[in-house]
Amino acid sequence: MPHNGPLTLYRAKLQRGELKPDPAQELAAEKFESLYHALRTYQPSSGPVGWKARFGLARRVEEPTPPVGLYIYGEVGRGKSMLMDLFYSTAPVKAKKRIHFHEFMRDFHAEVHRWRQTKSNSDADPIPPLAKKIAEESWLLCLDELEIHDITDAMIVGRIFGELFKAGAVVITTSNRHPDDLYKNGLQRDRFLPFIALIKEKLDLLHLQSDTDYRLGRIKGAPIYHAPLNGETAQAVDDLFTRLADGRPVKEDKVHVSGRDIPVPMAAGDVARFDFEDLCGKPLGPGDYLQIATLYDAVVITNVPTLGVENKDKARRFVTLIDALYDHRTMVVISAAAPPETLYPEGQGAFEFQRTVSRLMEMQSEEYLRSKHLT
Repeated sequence: MPHNGPLTLYRAKLQRGELKPDPAQELAAEKFESLYHALRTYQPSSGPVGWKARFGLARRVEEPTPPVGLYIYGEVGRGKSMLMDLFYSTAPVKAKKRIHFHEFMRDFHAEVHRWRQTKSNSDADPIPPLAKKIAEESWLLCLDELEIHDITDAMIVGRIFGELFKAGAVVITTSNRHPDDLYKNGLQRDRFLPFIALIKEKLDLLHLQSDTDYRLGRIKGAPIYHAPLNGETAQAVDDLFTRLADGRPVKEDKVHVSGRDIPVPMAAGDVARFDFEDLCGKPLGPGDYLQIATLYDAVVITNVPTLGVENKDKARRFVTLIDALYDHRTMVVISAAAPPETLYPEGQGAFEFQRTVSRLMEMQSEEYLRSKHLT
């Protein structure tokens, strides 16, 4: 019987010219195809049921062995998310969920908070019951862009995954890093190492070692800095954001920093879009901008006004923002009232702004765009 598994969809895209032949991507598609077939005959066991089971009189049903999940890693723009999306769209499972990893962890922390607010015994451990609840609702989990920066996440992620695997969940995740490089040089990293061991034990590791950055192909020939602000500029930025999103769902997001949530008006996987006022019209600081630069490979900033003494606080934040994005080699798309060299034309601070002008110019270069995003 014919089927439309991920490998079929991948080859169809090749035939239509939507993708170029890539041996690394084809190998990943074949891995996903094998997992697709394994899932067709797998269902996590709910264990014994009935009154005999409650009194320990029934022989426990043998737990089925879950298919081995997949940890697919490689540099930005190699097609990891695209391949996982092909798999997810075909996975023969109703109880499935595809979510960005930092969103998954943010939601888990929110559930822990609610659990402690509603439970009379707030000292009890919330991780096992909450992880079990996740596995019951979505035992196939596709987590995009696994990356650990927060010590709070680092201390509990291993326990969460341990409970998920214990419940029979199947996990697929993408990452820019080999597991051994996760949370590198992080605080109390020794307590994080069991999670790395768990990943290597429970998931099949695949390095998507492609020579092509397909993200660059999506913007090839298109400028990434647009001025002045008009309808044509707005349309050009809309088109670029759509190309960078690459078919992924666009929705609101949040960036969690030191107990606060920074709204992200529009996000599609590792691409975020903000208005200038969202980032520079609010009292945000270096830590906030660094977290945004870390989490997103590409950031779109619209409606940057002419800067000067009259909006010096916003100008100062813009400088700090560009520094953070530059230091992390984040791709930046901007629509502004003027080109970089005349964006801060005169007045106190104009001289100091020249370093930002230099960075804005460099961030448009092919060498910068080809550089690896630093997380």
